[in-house]
Amino acid sequence: MLTSLAVTATAVHASIDCTYDAVKAIVPAGAVLSFAQTIEENGTFVVPAGDTGWTQDPVDLPALCAIGVEVTTEQNGTYGFGVFLPNAWNSRTLTVGNGGLAGGVDWVDMGTGVRYGHAVISSDLGHNSSTIDASWAYNDTAAQENWGWRALHESVVLGKEIIQAYYETAPSYHYYQGCSTGGRQGFKEAQMFPEDFDGVIAGAPAWWTSHQQIWQFWLGYVNYISNISSIPVSKFDTIAKETLRQCDGQDGLVDTIISDPNGCNFDSLQLLCPSNVTDAPDCLTPPQLETYRQLSSDFLETNSTLVFPKWLTGSEHFWDLNIDGGAPNVIGLGYIQYFLGLGPDWDWRDFDVDVVTLSETLNVGQADADHFDLSEFYNAGKKFIHYHGMSDGGIATGASYYMHDHIYQTMNLENDVMESFYRFFPIPGMGHCTDTADFVNAPYYIAGISMSNNGQHSVPGYEDPEHDVLLALMNWVENGTAPDYIIGTAYNNFTTQDAITRQRPICPHPQLATYTGEGDPNAPENWECKLLY
Repeated sequence: MLTSLAVTATAVHASIDCTYDAVKAIVPAGAVLSFAQTIEENGTFVVPAGDTGWTQDPVDLPALCAIGVEVTTEQNGTYGFGVFLPNAWNSRTLTVGNGGLAGGVDWVDMGTGVRYGHAVISSDLGHNSSTIDASWAYNDTAAQENWGWRALHESVVLGKEIIQAYYETAPSYHYYQGCSTGGRQGFKEAQMFPEDFDGVIAGAPAWWTSHQQIWQFWLGYVNYISNISSIPVSKFDTIAKETLRQCDGQDGLVDTIISDPNGCNFDSLQLLCPSNVTDAPDCLTPPQLETYRQLSSDFLETNSTLVFPKWLTGSEHFWDLNIDGGAPNVIGLGYIQYFLGLGPDWDWRDFDVDVVTLSETLNVGQADADHFDLSEFYNAGKKFIHYHGMSDGGIATGASYYMHDHIYQTMNLENDVMESFYRFFPIPGMGHCTDTADFVNAPYYIAGISMSNNGQHSVPGYEDPEHDVLLALMNWVENGTAPDYIIGTAYNNFTTQDAITRQRPICPHPQLATYTGEGDPNAPENWECKLLY
């Protein structure tokens, strides 16, 4: 069975010792070994001092060799990457992506991946920063390009060479998994370097960088440009609970989950404060209602050209990811100031459509993953799983529907051919890459790389391709079994995974999970994937 191959690593062991001198001898020319460190079974890797992107030390690791590598080239400056080399290796590699604007090796996600038995690679993308810091990009085209695409690809090429030399065995399969910026990286790799991976998982992809970052800024601009019409963060749940009240039952079952936000007929007037109420925590004033309508609509230029798709109904609980603190989102603002070169003194109140035009023109770092023709990836027999939370407040889920539709339109193949290599799974009730509102408790957990907590991997008790997205991808690539659904799991406490509250299938678009009308609605066997439109 695939489960035994993926979870219990086969007996492939290192051909050399995990010492600095021994590993240095197998590092490719042009690369410099920073360290080689032995980690014992159930051990902890201590993140190097000064790493600011992901500072948490991965715990409960299998026995492995941890290495860090630095590369300097005339073409693209300096970048680094890390590799976890498990003592018992399953002959596969896994590369994990990054998040936000961060630079730095994502050691925690590497720790999740190595528990499957994979040798795991992560790139620092050529800089060291937090996820919200854009200052490193100011007037630095090499750093921008490294972040956009170059450093990850080159880290993968070199990382594969090290892995093969370390075990004296060529890897059987190469996989990728990432979310947000990591999702963008997955699409970019499939578009530019289809030979890098046999299978890709891209969650909530930030694929339209030149537009998305402006949209993230624009949301705060709309909300805060006028004090009269600003919606306080405290009212986001007021909106969310009203959308739930109206939309929950419209999908066929009252269960605290909006399974079909695109099919909800929502009456926003129900949010309006009574005429005798000036303001209240459980309603919106007339100016606030107008702001809500603007925020929940597509972002359009003055000529009605789409800049970025809207949030889906039911995402309001997570709107604070982009609207908080009285000013526009710092990632969007920083992108305009530093990526677009307007400088740290640029005032957000001076925003106009010229900023959109400038961003489109520059496409800084060539980060946009907008080459919708995946023919090379498809023709090479590769597989692609794309997912996105329907309640995502960080990146509007509409961007993934847009991506899906444009891939289909561009490739212009029969649906069954498209589904033979690419499937998109919208996840009801899930926020950005992970999480669900307490009053929703959606069964979103499919062991995506950004969903698992430090020290965890897979789905306890359900470590199989039906429940685990990485195992589903491996089953598709290695056995030819496409995922017709992935069962999502909800817990009483997602951090401790202490008790399962509900499970149900997450279906590939355009199908939706539909309750059969019989049996426990919290049991997955009482649901089916169906076309509703």
